[in-house]
Amino acid sequence: MIIAYLPVVSGLERVTVSPGESIPATAVWIDLFQPTHEEKSAAARIVGVDIPAREDIASIETSERLYEAPGGVVMTALLPIAARIPDPELSSVTFVLTSRRLVTLRYGEPKSIELCSRKVQKSPNMPHSGCGVLFVLLDIVVDRCADVMEAAAAQFDATSMQVFEEGLSWRKSASYMTAIREQGRIGLTVARMHDVLSSLTRLSLFLSLHNQKVALNDDQKEACQAFTRDIHSIKEHADALDGKLSFLLDATVGLVNLEQNQIIKIVSVLAVIFLPPTLIASVYGMNFSEMPGLRWIYGYPFSIFLMVFSVAATFLYFRWKRLL
Repeated sequence: MIIAYLPVVSGLERVTVSPGESIPATAVWIDLFQPTHEEKSAAARIVGVDIPAREDIASIETSERLYEAPGGVVMTALLPIAARIPDPELSSVTFVLTSRRLVTLRYGEPKSIELCSRKVQKSPNMPHSGCGVLFVLLDIVVDRCADVMEAAAAQFDATSMQVFEEGLSWRKSASYMTAIREQGRIGLTVARMHDVLSSLTRLSLFLSLHNQKVALNDDQKEACQAFTRDIHSIKEHADALDGKLSFLLDATVGLVNLEQNQIIKIVSVLAVIFLPPTLIASVYGMNFSEMPGLRWIYGYPFSIFLMVFSVAATFLYFRWKRLL
């Protein structure tokens, strides 16, 4: 599908190009969503730059993600959609930028593209150029990255409260399993956001180095530097959260081990408590014909008394030593 954005007084007008129709020559932003080979060829003809194939988008080589082409630059970056969809084909967006137009090639549905579409249609001061649209989109992408990290930090705080305030218990095995599982989800989100931020950093630096190729003005050059600083600050936040996650996971596993050790201690103490009555019962259970007190009328109550007394005495000893 091809979605073209044409300059109008109120901003940019969104036009869906039907199959077989020509892309309007005045389009400054051409959004290709799961395009066919014919649609990519039509976009390449109007832009003057070859549109990369789908296999190239999934490539992890930096040289294949960012390169200079005749008439413009081609840049591929992961967007925050990677936080929930790690598939590089769905979470990657390719930007083909010239001095006049921007082409976005995507196979997923990032929230950033939708937000950018709404914004450019309602911005009378919107620059009628591909570079202007790109910087609006990059601004939204950086905000989305910050939102994802803030959501991950909020989930971390909630999990920390569960671990340290409510505590974990062997009676609530589902509780600590949920806590560890939640920490794993947060860790995966942070790890994927590291990949997103790294790709955006490379894109911003590459765009700065090739500013003359796409005719960036002074404000846009400063915006590139600002984007790099913002991405760096978000990455520092992700690094700090990653460190806190490691600490929380170690603490959670430590609490679980303490609870398990407590169970083993209780079982061991109970075994020692019931050892004396077991010994007494074993002595009185021997089947020798000549045994002292074998025919004693109070022998049975006396043996019961000895067993109960030995249990009580051992129990009180362990309580005195604070082992129970």
